[in-house]
Amino acid sequence: MKVATSHHHPFLWTHLLGTSHAALGFLHLELPFFYLPAPAQLRFPLLPAAQCFPRDRHTPGRKGLLGALCMASPSRSSAAGSMAASSLRGSLDAVVVLLLGALALLQVARCDATAGATCVGVAPAKRRPEVVSITDFGGVGDGRTLNTWAFRKAVYRIQHQRRRGGTTLHVPAGTWLTGSFNLTSHMTLFLARGAVLKAMQDTRSWPLMEPLPSYGRGRELPGARYASFINGNGLRDVVITGDKGVIDGQGEVWWNMWRRRTLQHTRPNLVEFMHSTGIHISNIVLKNSPFWNIHPVYCDNVVVTNMMILAPHDSPNTDGIDPDSSTNVCIEDSYISTGDDLVAIKSGWDEYGIAYGRPSSGITIRRVRGSSPFSGIAIGSEASGGVSNVLVEDCSIFNSGYGIHIKTNVGRGGYIRNVTVDNVRMSGVRNGVRIAGDVGDHPDAHFSQLAVPMVDAVRIKNVWGVGVQQPGSLEGIRNSPFTRICLSNVKLFGWRNDAAWRCRDVRGAALGVQPWPCAELATSFASAGSCSY
Repeated sequence: MKVATSHHHPFLWTHLLGTSHAALGFLHLELPFFYLPAPAQLRFPLLPAAQCFPRDRHTPGRKGLLGALCMASPSRSSAAGSMAASSLRGSLDAVVVLLLGALALLQVARCDATAGATCVGVAPAKRRPEVVSITDFGGVGDGRTLNTWAFRKAVYRIQHQRRRGGTTLHVPAGTWLTGSFNLTSHMTLFLARGAVLKAMQDTRSWPLMEPLPSYGRGRELPGARYASFINGNGLRDVVITGDKGVIDGQGEVWWNMWRRRTLQHTRPNLVEFMHSTGIHISNIVLKNSPFWNIHPVYCDNVVVTNMMILAPHDSPNTDGIDPDSSTNVCIEDSYISTGDDLVAIKSGWDEYGIAYGRPSSGITIRRVRGSSPFSGIAIGSEASGGVSNVLVEDCSIFNSGYGIHIKTNVGRGGYIRNVTVDNVRMSGVRNGVRIAGDVGDHPDAHFSQLAVPMVDAVRIKNVWGVGVQQPGSLEGIRNSPFTRICLSNVKLFGWRNDAAWRCRDVRGAALGVQPWPCAELATSFASAGSCSY
């Protein structure tokens, strides 16, 4: 997906992170999403990562600009910290502040040229000529009244009135308890500031729906799956937006059922669109999803922007955004901290995904920041329909299991190709870059051992990280190596100097990589072929 530039982005803080750390070299400045409690975090490779990261369940960051300077935070280190470390902090504090100010000026100047850069074809959320309130349909935002029928009546009215230009359903401040409901075409669901849309916790009354054809069964259990909290099927021109309103999936009851192994069906997603086009999700908070948070599947022209997505790090399978067998998807300017992959691109599961045959293509992921015990940006492992033409750029991943994770397995089939990762920063990550051919379970015993996936033309450049335990692993499939894996200017530093890359069954090249990856990669792009930047 190409990139265009607009100069009218409302959230300057989003861009102060910038796309280069070269101005400061060893400093890593991260300015999170516009309404995070922390406007800045500064990470130093000189100190253990544990001293530089927040420790609450959602890791949104520290408060205050100067309070975010790790080396100026003695309360986070032990009272008996070493004299050498204290001296180092004292001598660097003034330098840090001066450098931070200089960097801020540089970044503000840079914002004049790049602020609001977004994916081509992305338009602002539409302004509808008609606005109705959920209270017009009997909705009560007291946190106790069940509003399922109010939402269903409102959507029914919008669907059948068919106002030219569509209708906005306004949800005012309050706590609106509701069960699962569907949206309709040419509709905007708007959550005002102070509005909290809460999913009911009566799992016995939760509706069921058929499994996805590209999965052949529920992702967790055979058979049907629970309907998502907010659904759309076969729709056009749908917007979910607001003024920092909240959608709370109240997922704890579902997580506990998963832990106790008492689930009868696959857990519900928080928001799912199927067979839809022209989907825009922005400017709200999603929290505590029972399962995946945002799941566009078999969709075209999807925009997810300026979002905050939160779930505890121990919440199972709470992926942030999972575009699945979808094309022309733009994910940008969002903060995600969940219990599973922040973003995971998918396209079906084993023989069912191969038979359905709908790939994911034209996926752009830009200025996404966050933390996860699993992957920051992932492709797969359910990629049997194929994944191609993916751009990941200007992202920041911290306190996570993997930075970039491309994962597949024998039996998946399909392909992952033409992937570009550019300008990604990492800190406190267990494994910086992993491309693996042995990841993922199977829906049943009918998958074919002959369905060997192809991974080709993966370009990873301008990646920088500190506190990275394992710089990377590139492990293909025996007798079917991953090809044209091209690394350029990838520098991943750990707290130990003896960490090394792991490589097997991989072909490609590396240039300007620290630590040096492996003998399987050529030392020049010319000798590798088609590794041009």
